[in-house]
Amino acid sequence: MCLLLGASGVGKTLLVKRLLKLSSGDGKGDLGDPPPTRPTVGTDLTDIVVPRKITIRELGGCMGPIWPSYYGNCRSLLFMMDAANPTQLSASCVQLLGLLSAEGLAEASVLILFNKIDVPCYMTVEEMKSLIRLPDIIACAKQSISTVAVSAHKGTGLAEVLHWLQDTQGTDS
Repeated sequence: MCLLLGASGVGKTLLVKRLLKLSSGDGKGDLGDPPPTRPTVGTDLTDIVVPRKITIRELGGCMGPIWPSYYGNCRSLLFMMDAANPTQLSASCVQLLGLLSAEGLAEASVLILFNKIDVPCYMTVEEMKSLIRLPDIIACAKQSISTVAVSAHKGTGLAEVLHWLQDTQGTDS
C-alpha cells in the first residue's frame, strides 16, 4: 500500500489520474488534456501496474486528523506540496513532520512531490527545500526520503514517480 497525502488542493487526485494513464499501455504516449477532478472527500483507492500492482490510497486533505488510521500496511508515502502556494508551505511542513514522526510510518519510504511547477509564480524546488529546512529534516528522519518536482497538469516528473513507486514497493503489494 502507498499512501498519497497532502493539503487540500495540492493536486493529489490529478496526480493519481495521470499516473494511472501513464502506467497503462506503453507509458510513452501523450497524456492529453488533464481530466476533470473534484476534491476528494474520504479516500480513493487506485491500482497502478508498474509492472506489478501497486495500490495508492489517496486521502483527502481535510482528513488530516484521521490520517493515522491508515498508516498500517503502508510501505511508501507520497507527500504532495503545492509549489505555487507559498502561504501553505509552513502548514505542509508541519504535516510532513507529523508524518515522519509517526511510529506507523517509521519503515515507509517517502517521496515528497513538489507539484505545480508549471504555474508561473511557483517557487523553485531549491527555495522550498531551503524554507522548510529539508536537509535537516532528512538528516533527522528514520525514513528514506526522496524528492521530485512535478506538474500533474502537464505530466512533468510523473515517470520519475512511477519509477520510484516500482523501486520502493515489495513484490506482494
